[in-house]
Amino acid sequence: MFDVIIAGGGSTGVMLAAELRLHDVDVLVLERDAKPTKVVRAQGLHTRSLEVLDQRGLLERFLALGTQHPVGGFFAGIPKPQPDRLDTTYPFVLGLPQTTTDRLLNEHAAELGVEIRRGAELAGLSQDDGGVTAELADGTRLRSRYLVGCDGGRSTVRKLLGVGFPGEPARHEWLLGAVEVTVPQEELMPAVMKIYKERGGFGAVPLGDGVYRFVTPAAGLAEDRTVPPTLEEFKQQVRALAGTDFGIHSPRWLSRFGDSTRLAEHYRAGRVLLAGDAAHVHPPTGGQGLNLGIQDAVNLGWKLAAEITGWAPGGLLDSYEAERHPVAADVLDNTRAQIELGSPEPGPRAVRRLVSELMDFEEVNRFLIGKISATGIRYDFGEGHELLGRRLRDVTLKRGRLYELMHEGRGLLLDQTGRLSAAGWADRVDHVVDVSEELSAPAVLLRPDGHVAWAGEDQEDLVQQLPRWFGAAVG
Repeated sequence: MFDVIIAGGGSTGVMLAAELRLHDVDVLVLERDAKPTKVVRAQGLHTRSLEVLDQRGLLERFLALGTQHPVGGFFAGIPKPQPDRLDTTYPFVLGLPQTTTDRLLNEHAAELGVEIRRGAELAGLSQDDGGVTAELADGTRLRSRYLVGCDGGRSTVRKLLGVGFPGEPARHEWLLGAVEVTVPQEELMPAVMKIYKERGGFGAVPLGDGVYRFVTPAAGLAEDRTVPPTLEEFKQQVRALAGTDFGIHSPRWLSRFGDSTRLAEHYRAGRVLLAGDAAHVHPPTGGQGLNLGIQDAVNLGWKLAAEITGWAPGGLLDSYEAERHPVAADVLDNTRAQIELGSPEPGPRAVRRLVSELMDFEEVNRFLIGKISATGIRYDFGEGHELLGRRLRDVTLKRGRLYELMHEGRGLLLDQTGRLSAAGWADRVDHVVDVSEELSAPAVLLRPDGHVAWAGEDQEDLVQQLPRWFGAAVG
């Protein structure tokens, strides 16, 4: 009997498992594939993901292996400089192959004692008042108190639950691959950029050792996008756009993807929940998918742990869907918009030129950067301080940094007055008396995911808010 079974061992599933282990939850990850994939779909981590990694003490591992890029220019690929003084310590995108991100998250999870079973495919599930029974393809039956589907856009868990997945089917398809070329880089890259500026949807990124990550529009929609293209199909499509295939050869891997856009009707059905691509799929424009899944995991992890360990207030677990479903809907909308702006048709090209002019206004540019980077998210916690519901960036304290205090995944009362108390919640909330010139509120109560649950200086007001997020006082 496990506390939680997670179906899917990608970035979302493994991050969720690690978040649960911070609270001593007994968790098992089931991953269908026997070996880690070599396919690199995502290429970077946005600001908010970097912040949550720092909150768990992991960021240095990622920074050491990645390349920092300006945050400007990620909305629809419209090249704009990033504004000054963005509200974050990490005003950049960290270029990092998804395979590396997955490996680092797996190492973190292993350090926390997460068990990952590879070659274990979920085939069926049922639930009752006491828990969930998971049946594997080999006939093995496992039991857990909760189960979370993090098993991708074709989620078995979602289908078994019968959760609707409305949206739009793919209208376009692209081919993706890591290949070598015979032409020199100084000849390749200008040719690639010329095609991209003329019609979009085409690109090549050097990966090192003479290998490039190519993306090119496909000739049409494949009957089964799980079947990778052949090298000849890939070269043919590059030739159709560029007039040459640049001597593409020696593929490391080839894949295909479409622009289907769908959002699960619900993220929870009893004791079973959905996260990551199992809950939402969208085109990769803007590089938000992997980041959205990691942030789902950080929102859900502490809430599910609270439910399992017994201190969760009523409605806390349901707040996962209430908060994250609208965030995913917004990402789907902005990727729809970006796809239209990338069209080679005259109408969308005219709208693209107009949007580009609007982005010359700094506030418009900031607004769109906030969408792509997820730093603009504000959960609806009701009326209150301007920080309420927002994530708080890493501020410098007299005795260190804010995020250094959040590695254990607990709540945090940062008290600049020295007059407040969270004594009845000491097993769930750390009380730190320190000061920061960068913090506008006398004190803030942070949830484990870094969002501000309360701000002020009145003890009675604080005591009224603590139970909303951290349950009843003890002692």
